[in-house]
Amino acid sequence: MQDSEIILQTTDLTKQVPSPGGTLTILQSVDLSVRRGESLAIVGASGAGKSTLLGLLAGLDVPSRGSVQLKDVVLTALDEDGRAAVRADKVGFVFQSFHLVPSLTALENVMLPLELSGRDGARAAALGALEMVGLEKRTGHYPHQLSGGEKQRVAIARAFVVQPEVMFADEPTGNLDQRTGETVADLLFRINRESGTTLILVTHDHGLAERCQRIVYMDAGRLGDSPEVASP
Repeated sequence: MQDSEIILQTTDLTKQVPSPGGTLTILQSVDLSVRRGESLAIVGASGAGKSTLLGLLAGLDVPSRGSVQLKDVVLTALDEDGRAAVRADKVGFVFQSFHLVPSLTALENVMLPLELSGRDGARAAALGALEMVGLEKRTGHYPHQLSGGEKQRVAIARAFVVQPEVMFADEPTGNLDQRTGETVADLLFRINRESGTTLILVTHDHGLAERCQRIVYMDAGRLGDSPEVASP
């Protein structure tokens, strides 16, 4: 259940990269606070900086200036190994293009993050996660044997199997037809609701965004708040 605890916070988050025309600012002084158990959508036009922001929030990239704090850990104070350790323990990530390992079965894909972090009981936990997403009969199937919706459900199981504090989703329904996308969205919001895992998603789909408790808008690297909407 959502409470008032701030689980993720950024201060003056800025990302700049060199370009032929000079320094390009992708994110400009982003301040954002997210509560435990909240569902938050980040929306905006292509090139607005949404995916860059998501990567910084998850510790996949480092800012040019500013800080990201996840629970009691300042991600921006860590080196890559430190950020990787935090991601393995506290973060789940769902991508638009699934990012499954083609040579591994569904079960092996879901077991992978647990095995990489040396956790015990990887097989049992992965079987439970696949059952949660309704794929207990697809455990031995390889990605090429699964539909797009099934692949994304495997990706969600893989993201959730570590019991993350925060689940990030970058256009999670972008490669799916409307009906399959709604099924995947239902699953993400059910996990958010029932497990208390904070959900932060980037989407072009305003219908999906409106299911979140809060929407923020990105425009040219700057972030603006919107009024809260009803809980899903």
